[in-house]
Amino acid sequence: MLDTLLTDLRKIDKRHRDALKRLGLFTVRDFIFYFPVDYEDFSTIIPINMVKPGEVNTVQGIISEIYNEQTQRQRMMLTKATLEDKTGSLESVWFRQPYLEKFLKTGSYVTLSGKVEYNRGRDLQMTSPVYEKYRPEALHTGRIAPVYSLTAGITSKWLRFVLKPYLKHVTELEEFLPQACLKRHRLLARNEALKQIHFPDSQQSLAQAKYRLGFEEMFLLQAMKLQKRSVFKQARSYSLKFDKKLAQKFVKKLPFTLTDDQKKASWQVFQNLEQNKPMNRLLEGDVGSGKTVVTALILNQVLKQGYQGVFLAPTEILATQHYQSFLKFFADNNFNIALFTRTQRFVDKKEISTNKLLKKIKDGEIDLIIGTHTLLSEKVKTKKLALAIIDEQHRFGVKQRATLKTINTGNKIPHFLSMTATPIPRTLALSIFGDLDLSVIKEMPKNRKPIKTSLVAPFDREETYDFIRQRINKGDQVFVVCPLIEESDTLGVKSVKEEYKKLNQQVFPEIKIGLLHGKLKKEQKEKAMQNFLAKKTKILVSTSVIEVGVDIPNATIMMIEGSERFGLSQLHQFRGRVGRGQKQSYCYLFTDSLGEKSYNRLKTMENCLDGFQLAQHDLEIRGPGEVYGIRQSGLPDLKMASLTDAELVAVAREEALELVTKDPDFREHPQLKNELLRFEKTVHFE
Repeated sequence: MLDTLLTDLRKIDKRHRDALKRLGLFTVRDFIFYFPVDYEDFSTIIPINMVKPGEVNTVQGIISEIYNEQTQRQRMMLTKATLEDKTGSLESVWFRQPYLEKFLKTGSYVTLSGKVEYNRGRDLQMTSPVYEKYRPEALHTGRIAPVYSLTAGITSKWLRFVLKPYLKHVTELEEFLPQACLKRHRLLARNEALKQIHFPDSQQSLAQAKYRLGFEEMFLLQAMKLQKRSVFKQARSYSLKFDKKLAQKFVKKLPFTLTDDQKKASWQVFQNLEQNKPMNRLLEGDVGSGKTVVTALILNQVLKQGYQGVFLAPTEILATQHYQSFLKFFADNNFNIALFTRTQRFVDKKEISTNKLLKKIKDGEIDLIIGTHTLLSEKVKTKKLALAIIDEQHRFGVKQRATLKTINTGNKIPHFLSMTATPIPRTLALSIFGDLDLSVIKEMPKNRKPIKTSLVAPFDREETYDFIRQRINKGDQVFVVCPLIEESDTLGVKSVKEEYKKLNQQVFPEIKIGLLHGKLKKEQKEKAMQNFLAKKTKILVSTSVIEVGVDIPNATIMMIEGSERFGLSQLHQFRGRVGRGQKQSYCYLFTDSLGEKSYNRLKTMENCLDGFQLAQHDLEIRGPGEVYGIRQSGLPDLKMASLTDAELVAVAREEALELVTKDPDFREHPQLKNELLRFEKTVHFE
């Protein structure tokens, strides 16, 4: 019955089926797992003489009178009723529901739940109450009633009425959590939890149901990640011995000292590379924390031992920047370094044809290949690829990343090092990247001057513009970021086109300004960035496409319009586009409309330069889905579990780890195996 299509159920007509389809509900199983988003507590029935004005009350009694009445001014139909119990009577009124006169007839036993207030005659009256003819098992009143996320044509009341009969089929669901786990954490049985989540007997049983269903989601997520990790570790990779003298020689030549975090992250990777099992590690570092030099230190070890490396970047501009950086890092070595993108193919600064480059890569003549999605083509084959580095890994899909496992002509797969500049608190990182080891670089290079951040009120604009003009005249460059591309009068949000026009014509008419946004063609975007890199334009007006961008040491000012429209984490990413050189850098948060909450949030930006602290603050305010973006970050869209619930993540992960360690293929847990297959299909991860 659980897999029966809703279209096959006679109780649901076509209009309602179409509405359910819009909610993503197609089967009885979908229906049962469509959890409430809120609850209204109508569980306490009180005598009529005890009702409290200004509050929601639930009363029960007999309808002594009911009639329809039309208002004279607005010609609106009112339905008025009198409910009586042993202690007194109470008036009720509904608007535009004349059918109630026939449904709630005189003499009917009824439960009403609603807000009680004084009417104009100073009598107590219940306005538009939820009603239900009295029965022992109430659905809508006299209990904790579920409230669902709705669409046109569907009400919570209708959902409750239609869903209730199908809940008996929860007995068909198999319990997949081990009995020992259920006992250890005093979890409700799965079928009981599903009944209680929709129609809880009490607040306590509702809390137990929420915890059980949240636990099972987190358990499934962790079991899936850990099992993938286990399978990945069964493959074979190259074992690379750590050469201490080689590392010391490389570090000595650097014009700066590595931070302790950089050293620690490098050492963690070196230890992984010595194993013949493939590494799968995430290097997480705040913007400007020096992840690239860590990868150069690691690649130096790999390439010196005769193996190949791949560096995958999300955009051509970034790939080109990394190519130039690695040419500088390895200037004293004889490494053959290639750039391979959609429009560029170079080996050691010399252009080369695609076929020649592919052959050189396959023959092992190219030591380091830097490129974009182009490297993921089936035509690209390597001879001895030992390390694949993926920059901003969330910009590449699971299938895209998986192609690197088969890129070698031999039977060994490369070690994987993924990178992200998005600060993710550890609990959330475990939720998203449970199959990866984690290295974190929080410490910033010591030679960097802290970026000065200021919140700019409308009356301070001109003064700030004057300061920016002075900096440009001294040779500095400026980023300007706006939230939306098109003008939005309703939101009052700055449009990038409008801002570009204003700065060009009114504020800085004497200065060359560039424009960059997502609707431009790829070639136009690259030209805008290249002009800025070459200092042909002094100001670059952009949308949030600049968030993950190139390293431009000469850019010292980040000016953000409509700053209240961005989250703290995103603002911090923008800020990280400046402050890359020796000069003092500035970040200006412009805003024209600011409430108290937004003001306090933006003031946090002024005083805090730590991306991890800001990310945690953002999470507490807005939640992970809004902070990181479900589709952009690979966040699983869970229904009940909180990705940031440290205790839940820890407990569920511990249980999942114990099970996966003992039974990695789930042969002894067939119910869990089936549930995991269903979980992967229904929960979004990419």
